[in-house]
Amino acid sequence: MMKSHIGAIALALALVGSAGAASAQTTLTESQIIQSMASAGTAPAGKPLTAALIKQAVQQHMIDNPGMPITWKPLELISGLPQINVQIQFALNSAIIRPESYATIGSMADALHHPLLLGSKFVVTGNTDTTGNRQDNLALSQARADAVLEALVTTFNVDPARVEAVGLGQESLQDTSKPTDPINRRVQLINIGPYLPGK
Repeated sequence: MMKSHIGAIALALALVGSAGAASAQTTLTESQIIQSMASAGTAPAGKPLTAALIKQAVQQHMIDNPGMPITWKPLELISGLPQINVQIQFALNSAIIRPESYATIGSMADALHHPLLLGSKFVVTGNTDTTGNRQDNLALSQARADAVLEALVTTFNVDPARVEAVGLGQESLQDTSKPTDPINRRVQLINIGPYLPGK
């Protein structure tokens, strides 16, 4: 466990973060993340799931669903996997993580360091609502997923071989009945299956 570094970073960030923004940030605990992630993920038909396969599914989803309004279900490839939605705050139209969100990313990292999860591999996904251009949303979501991955690896020492980043854009809304709702702007942590070193 890495409680000491979480506390120090959270304190430092609390001092520099704005009070209003910080109050909007709901911090997940390590135990909540572990509880959601503990069961092993398996892809359909037992295929090993990778970020590349998810990206292919996103591209196909955009081809198969060229118009709006949103009438489709979330991406089937990941819908049955152990996952948790994480509200990470970013600067407007940017992949810069707001300071108040580093405590949440730290909780994600502590969960990934936990013995119950050390044998699993994960994907961090970025998601947007449907406001704006669809291709721009896809690019922004990828940049944000990359930013969270970078923080996990460089700030919190998560093994980069165990985590990948994928932008889903607006292709996997949390609430399809409200496609422009901010609730859809989120990060997901998904357990995609056993971690096999060297593969």
